[in-house]
Formats: sequence, C-alpha cells, structure tokens
Amino acid sequence: MKLHDIFTEVYTSLSSNKIRSGLTMLGVVIGISSVIVLVGVGKGATSSITSSISSLGSNLISVAPGSTSSSGVRSAMGSASTLTQDDADAIAAEVSSVSELASVVTTRQQITYKSSNTNAQIIGTEPNYADVRNIIISSGNFITTQDQKSVSKIAVIGPSTSETLFGEGVDPVGKTIKINKIQFKVVGLTQSKGGSTTDSSDYAVYVPMATVQRYFTGQGTLSISNIYVKAVDENSVNTTKTAITNLLLERHNISDSSSADFTASTQEDLTSSMSSVSTTLSLLLGCIAGISLLVGGIGIMNMMLTTVTERTREIGLRKAVGAKRKDISIQFLSESVALTFISGIIGAGVGLAVAKILTSLNVLTSVITWQSIVYSFGICAFVGIIFGIYPANKAAKLKPIDALRYE
Repeated sequence: MKLHDIFTEVYTSLSSNKIRSGLTMLGVVIGISSVIVLVGVGKGATSSITSSISSLGSNLISVAPGSTSSSGVRSAMGSASTLTQDDADAIAAEVSSVSELASVVTTRQQITYKSSNTNAQIIGTEPNYADVRNIIISSGNFITTQDQKSVSKIAVIGPSTSETLFGEGVDPVGKTIKINKIQFKVVGLTQSKGGSTTDSSDYAVYVPMATVQRYFTGQGTLSISNIYVKAVDENSVNTTKTAITNLLLERHNISDSSSADFTASTQEDLTSSMSSVSTTLSLLLGCIAGISLLVGGIGIMNMMLTTVTERTREIGLRKAVGAKRKDISIQFLSESVALTFISGIIGAGVGLAVAKILTSLNVLTSVITWQSIVYSFGICAFVGIIFGIYPANKAAKLKPIDALRYE
C-alpha cells in the first residue's frame, strides 16, 4: 500500500464520523494538556523555590534548634529551645570564617491597622540581619542598634503585609500598627523577594529582638529560634558549617553528632532538599495527568474496535481482491496513530495556553520546557501504537470468507 493511499484512507475513515472521532480525541487532548500544565507547574515550583533560596545569599548558614518529643511523637525541627544567645556569641567570637551573624526570635501575632488585620510572622532580630539575609529596604530604614538597646516598639514590614494592612501603593513608613494590641511605629518597608507562603520575607514583620522577648516571648528569655551566619566567602561555607557544628556539640556536651540538638544547614542543603521534594511532586503530577491520557488511549482502542466491527465486510472485500494482512494492519494502525497525533498537537496548544494564562494571572507559576512537549508527543505516539495494535491485528486476522458473510 502506497503512502498516499494510507493518508487518503485515514482521512476518509476519520472524517466519515466526525463527532465520534472528535469525542475520542478529546480524551487524549485533555491528557496531553494536563501533562504539559502539571509538569510545568512542578517545574515552576522548583524554579520558584530555588530562586527564593538563592536570593538569601550563597554563603548563608542557618542554625536551628532540634525537635521536641512528647509521648514518643517527634515534633517538627526547630520546635525545641536548645539554642541561646550565648551560643550565637560563641560562634561570632570563636569561628574565624564568620563574616556576620544575626540571632532571631520568632513568633506569630495578630496585626491590626484600623479595620484591617492579618496574622504574620514576627521576627525579632538584630540590625545586621538585613545584611546577613540580603534584606533590601525600599522605604525608611531597618532596625538600628539604638532601637535594640532601648527596646523600641518599632517595626519593619514586608510588602505583602503592607498591602494587606494599608492597601496597594501606600507607603507605610510613619504609620502606627498594633501587634497583639500593642502599638508599634512602622519605620521601614522591605523590597519584595517573592514567595507565596505566609512564612516568606514578603509577609514578615521585623522587630528588635529585645522588644519581642519583652512583650511577646517573655522578658529575659535566653533561648532563640535561629542563628543565621554569613561566611566570609562561598569557598568557606562548608568549613564554617563544620566549625559551627563542632563548637555547638562541645558547648552542649554532646559527643555523638547524630544526637545533636540542633541542625546546621547551608543554602546548598536547602536547595537540594527542596528540589528533591518538588521533583517528586512533578513526577506525581505527571502520573496523575498520565491517568487521563491512559483513559484517552482506551477510548481510542474502543473506537478502533467498533470501526473494525463496522467495516468487517469492507475488510473481507479488500482481502478478497488481494490485500495482505500487513496492508490491513497498517491501515488501522495508521488511523489510531493519526488520532493521537492530531490530539497531541491540539493538546499541546491547549496546555501551553492554559499554562500561560495561569502564569499571567499569578494563580500558579508554570515553566514549560521543550523536553515536556517532546515527552508529551512521545506519549502520544506510544498511546497510538499500543492501543492501535490490538484492533489492527484483529482486523488483519479476519478471514475473507467470514468477513464477507458478516451481517
């Protein structure tokens, strides 16, 4: 059978029942577009996480307390109170590769301004926190040494919290907010660093650490939530992390590092961990989308089996005039592949459009790569061949005499 004849037969067969062909293709279209969109969402999440972590600085080391355990149930990392300000002071004094250091005490409180309110993370910290964590001030100023010494009731807020309380485009500097019913004067607004979770820096409210300890966590509290350390350069990050770990193990009288009551991690550790999670998420989303593609493939097989039944006499006639089994098999397999190929083109177009719309509306960030499109078309070809083989073989195995007698 010539290639031109195959194309002609495929077109005639599929166009003879447009509604049935269209409905059959719809399942594959939905599957392909779902694969492209969901895999893109997964890659977008990976890109967003990596970008957010990288924005904190490549030579940053985070030291967090360990986890608490109650009745055999272990809480999340950082829930214990095993780090103190003395630990932070010791790191600054004894680890020579430390460039800057900032201690942090965190809590969540309700913040109000007139009729607006929000629940935000309050970060009690020191003046050099802005340098350590790459916090850039867009208006006003950050916490000063005098603010820390005088236990001032001042606050520096993130852009998302500012927008929630004051509205879009309003400079909050100079305004007075209430944190847990206590008045605080806003002295600074930070630049946006991205991130949609309420724990991102865009939603944070920065207050002098001494103020947080006095009014929210208890006056004289020595335990701290985190220690952020900036190494002198990228090459000394790992050696600095090791030195900090050894120093704290010695200070906490712990001989076995696996029993440490704290965790020291670098940006590379965080990126690797979060990328692993988001990659797993991408695979999971891709598998979920693949299920709809599988259903579409089953629909194609069902249509092709129906077509074989309807065209039994035609198959018998073709064989009677000399058509070989190979010719019949190629004819029906070509129809199956054509269905999935056309569906793949439409599905790719729909997927790209949906991904672009979601990204433009800031609903989700979807990153589409040419690999995901090639992957989708590869699945299309696989579905077309796999789900077309059985109907094609069934048609090819029909005996001419039995096919001609079929009513």
